[in-house]
Amino acid sequence: MNIHEYQAKEILGSFDIPVPRGRVTVTADQAERAAKMLGGHCVVKAQIYAGGRGKAGGVKVAHHPEQAHEIAKELFGKRLVTHQTGPEGLKVRRILIEETVEVGREYYLSITLDRQTSRYCLIASSEGGVNIEEVAETAPEKIHTLTIDPYTGLRSYQARGVALKLGLSGSIAEDCVQLILNLYRCCLEKDCSLLEINPLVVTKAGWLLALDAKINFDDNAIFRHWEYHEMQDYSQMDPLEISASKFDLAYIKLGGNIGCMVNGAGLAMATLDVLKENSGEPANFLDVGGGATREKVAEAFKIILQDKDVEAVFVNIFGGIMRCDVIAQGIIEAASEVDCHLPIVVRMDGSQVEEGKKLLTESGLNVQCSDFLGDGAKRIVAMMQSEA
Repeated sequence: MNIHEYQAKEILGSFDIPVPRGRVTVTADQAERAAKMLGGHCVVKAQIYAGGRGKAGGVKVAHHPEQAHEIAKELFGKRLVTHQTGPEGLKVRRILIEETVEVGREYYLSITLDRQTSRYCLIASSEGGVNIEEVAETAPEKIHTLTIDPYTGLRSYQARGVALKLGLSGSIAEDCVQLILNLYRCCLEKDCSLLEINPLVVTKAGWLLALDAKINFDDNAIFRHWEYHEMQDYSQMDPLEISASKFDLAYIKLGGNIGCMVNGAGLAMATLDVLKENSGEPANFLDVGGGATREKVAEAFKIILQDKDVEAVFVNIFGGIMRCDVIAQGIIEAASEVDCHLPIVVRMDGSQVEEGKKLLTESGLNVQCSDFLGDGAKRIVAMMQSEA
């Protein structure tokens, strides 16, 4: 789950991590008033769920409140296109007005989950800022990593070692040690999957400051934090992803034209790969889970059909916990409700598979059944080509 920069900074501030003074605004007039409160000279920062805002023109300096008003007026409603948004971009609906800071030195600091070790990993670099990705590619020796033992946690001596590797010394190094420990405490208490400060700066006055921040929460832990639902900005999300979340479906929109419905994340990834191998272009990733009901399957199928890019549907189900006849009933129910005439291929195996195939065959839908993943992928591509 994503949140905006201003929300991430509010959380960091609650953990005694220093951040610049700022106010979030939703109109140009509010932006001007916020700029006046900060002394006139300020930074105007568009708030979207993506990085690379500065390079896309979403972060600008205003020298007086009237200029902040003009910049905000230009940004509100604009679609920012960055390397993370895709060509369609994301619309700016909130703007953070923040005090300017005289930067002495920039650093990079983050804690994220290492999927290989199933542990938190601390990442730090003395080369922070907008080009951190280039640093990772061209000078990997400047990227320092520390895998954190979940039993002992992050210790002071480890945080001090990181501060020294960043080239810090004296009181600044000790401030950095406390900041790193607070960052780890924040990760644990807030169930973060990513907590990134880029850049972490030492100001010319000699203060440490989190100049920009990004936080992602672990979706599997949201049930412990009901307040997170109120923090989510649904205007930044795909409408189909919002609909899917209401039914506890894992859905991600992709760029192809073959809608996919699968049970199990691993099987879903394999399905996308096999479709690509057979010249098919998946329109989505959709995992209905291992124990979905007929109603949940029907809702998942309807969400797929709401995507105007979908020209065919490929269903790949292993009926272990789920019965194949229940899957078939859900597909038939959804397709009948929306009057679907698109080509459908269903690859099913497991419990009640023959009953499920019979239901589909007698449904009157434009559907074929397959026993194997590779064969099913070939069939859906062939059906699309024959109807083109």
